[in-house]
Amino acid sequence: MQLDLIHISLEQQRLTGLAGGREVCAYPVSTALNGPGELNGSGCTPRGLHRVRARIGDGQPLGAVFIGRRPTGEVWSPQLAAANPRRDWILTRILWLCGEQPGLNRGGNCDSQRRYIYLHGTGDDQPMGVPLSHGCIRLRNADMLSLFELTPVGCTVVIE
Repeated sequence: MQLDLIHISLEQQRLTGLAGGREVCAYPVSTALNGPGELNGSGCTPRGLHRVRARIGDGQPLGAVFIGRRPTGEVWSPQLAAANPRRDWILTRILWLCGEQPGLNRGGNCDSQRRYIYLHGTGDDQPMGVPLSHGCIRLRNADMLSLFELTPVGCTVVIE
């Protein structure tokens, strides 16, 4: 079964995946520390209608580290995190979003795709249910792996 809709509630810090109008999965998330917003450089999570542009990381291990959407060969651990305290960890898998609403989240200075807005895994030491990201939607690594397996390219994503 594949999802046809992912709904992300900024208020509840929760992702719900639906197929045929039926809830298939639900996970706690962490969205932007700076709150909602669409502008480039804002560090905010963009709202509105999106779609999954690309699925990245298939076949990588749980906790695989990505930089520039490419695996580094590293696997996250508390020791690696302690040795690299300033890194914004993008782990396990990436679902890269593309905005669908010109002037809100597509084109110009508010383009979600050009802002590199993803759904991605994060370090096990990071809390969920609390806004802490730089704009992306963070999930626990096991949850990200499960979500990735259910999500096709083109899946609709609503962030509100």
